[in-house]
Amino acid sequence: MNDVAVVGVGQTKFGELWEKSLRNISIEAALLALQDANLSVDDVSSLYIGNMSSGSFTGQDHLAALIADQLGITPRPAVKCEAACASGSLAFRQAYMGIQSGMYDAALVLGAEKMTDVKGENAVKVLMGAGDHEWESSIGLTFAGAYALIARRHMELFGTTREQLAMVSVNNHKNASNNPYAHFSSQIKIGDVLKAPMIAEPLGLLDCSPISDGAAAVILVNDKLARRFENPIWVAGTGHGTDTVALHDRRSLVEMMATKQAAKQAYDMSGLRPDNIDVVEVHDCFSINEVIAVEDLGFCNKGDGGKFVEDGGIGIDGERPVNTTGGLKAIGHPVGATGVRQIVDVVRQLRGDSFNQIASNHGLTLNIGGSGATSIVNIFTKELKR
Repeated sequence: MNDVAVVGVGQTKFGELWEKSLRNISIEAALLALQDANLSVDDVSSLYIGNMSSGSFTGQDHLAALIADQLGITPRPAVKCEAACASGSLAFRQAYMGIQSGMYDAALVLGAEKMTDVKGENAVKVLMGAGDHEWESSIGLTFAGAYALIARRHMELFGTTREQLAMVSVNNHKNASNNPYAHFSSQIKIGDVLKAPMIAEPLGLLDCSPISDGAAAVILVNDKLARRFENPIWVAGTGHGTDTVALHDRRSLVEMMATKQAAKQAYDMSGLRPDNIDVVEVHDCFSINEVIAVEDLGFCNKGDGGKFVEDGGIGIDGERPVNTTGGLKAIGHPVGATGVRQIVDVVRQLRGDSFNQIASNHGLTLNIGGSGATSIVNIFTKELKR
């Protein structure tokens, strides 16, 4: 079995990119990652694309073959992976397993989504395809509503406050203020979050990640090739968990069993524990999800996530820096791209060329699909110890 490393990363700006098509941003991110690795498409054995719903958003399906053709990767294999908002991390994990098994030497992993070509209300309908259509979206539930139910239950059980949720958004906007790729780079205050229009009580507009366009890419290679690079970042562990799609079938609304399962797999594989992780990217599609994520990943006890946030635990100088470049809330959430973008940012932290650089040896990404039916956790390290 081969060890696997990331040797190149790239991303487009995230935001409302009306002047660019899905293929434009996909190619841009891919070429940036290849340039970062000082490789060409001839060095790539396979292509994996994470994308949730290009057909519904843009009318373009069969995306992997299209991008492979545009990049000149054909006739080599090209695969599109879909797991709702976790599509990018699923593509990464599939590429990882292809290289680990020895089937491929190098892979280009791309995450991309173009969401603003449709009206906002139509984008919400497309996104609800990641829920249980018969029992949720068909009767009007949206993901804002689903996460509002989760937030309400967390508040009821543990005393979590709206102010604590607001601190999540404030921290993410602060971290994005010097990120040139972010959808939003303006800083906000707790009062701004609390006064924002209510979307689904207790979640207001500034508790919600935006509908965005964007793409991100990474280059994966086997250990033999990785030794040729000056600063490879190694995949130390990876995990994938699955839970029920419908909220009403969950054992609990305040913990995501898929996340706990994925985290256990990744920690066990890497030999690392929560205390060893220096920098974290979590899936803050709504502010409550960051609170629950730090609990489920083991950075604090269940129910203490709000206090962990309030005490500064997620800050750049905190106990466990989270979303150091802005998270989904401020960078944006082009759903298929998010998981790969998280990896890009953790790799930059470990290489030492991030926007808000902190001393880091080990980093973790958590990417979630839907309301928690899919969770993928990846752990990265500067030095691999097997």
